[in-house]
Amino acid sequence: MSETRATRESYDEGDAARRLKVPVAAWRWAVASNLVPPADAGPGRWSRAVVQAVDAEAVRAALGGLFGAWQAAERLNAAMGEPWPVGRPRVTSSAIGHLVRAGHLTYLGGTAVTPDVHPDQVAALARRRDLPALLDRHVPLGPDQGAVRLGVRRADFDQVVRLGWVAPVGRVEIDYKRRRGGVTTVPLYSAEQIALLPVTHPEVDWPALRAIAPGRRSPLAALTPAGPDGDTVQLADVAQLAGVGRTAVGTWRRRHADFPAPVGSAETPLVFERGAVVAWLLAHGKITVPTSVPAPAHVLRPAGAAA
Repeated sequence: MSETRATRESYDEGDAARRLKVPVAAWRWAVASNLVPPADAGPGRWSRAVVQAVDAEAVRAALGGLFGAWQAAERLNAAMGEPWPVGRPRVTSSAIGHLVRAGHLTYLGGTAVTPDVHPDQVAALARRRDLPALLDRHVPLGPDQGAVRLGVRRADFDQVVRLGWVAPVGRVEIDYKRRRGGVTTVPLYSAEQIALLPVTHPEVDWPALRAIAPGRRSPLAALTPAGPDGDTVQLADVAQLAGVGRTAVGTWRRRHADFPAPVGSAETPLVFERGAVVAWLLAHGKITVPTSVPAPAHVLRPAGAAA
């Protein structure tokens, strides 16, 4: 005989909500807001004693209302201000799903891609001064959004991908239905990596690239992708990335055991994997992610030319 509700010793969130006769979203929010004790009978399960001790009316009242993903996205867009920040793609409803998975919002219902969330939690997120950086860190961008974040044309962004300067971190299927012929798989890229490109590739004059008129060939088309050994930099390049002298980089290598090790042969000049160096510089506060796109000012410099 199956276990009845009366004799059940533990409850998952659905069972608990039914036991209290409240929406599952209310139970989820009660857990997230500490109105309900943490699960004590295993992952995602509460003991009968805990559930029976919960005030159902308090749980129901605490939920208040819900924000759909679209409403939450619009609230965050409003927090970014007007006029809209240069180089900042608008927050989409799918971005809310990424923020839920990153732990910044609580999933209360709906789909995993466009979930329902709590208005109070969205409002708290909107008040954060580091909201732009948080979005860059956790919300990947499609190619069109990536071009906006970098402030270049889509054709230039496609060249960035060809060069291997950014690589997909995920993919999403978009159903265009009859308008574009059905389901299309779209690659997603790290917004943080995209925003860092002007720092990580100073051989390109990014403001000038942003100023190129539509229809002109991308100057990036003349550049060669990284070879079989990957995208590497020398100590002088690391110093340029961080805006310091080469002596400072040598000091970092001696003082920090976690500084990236050279790749390839031990012969000079030493070379390092660019991605590992950038990650180290970012983690140690030696570089920061640009939060906006500067105005165009210069021209593309050939590789190896003086800055």
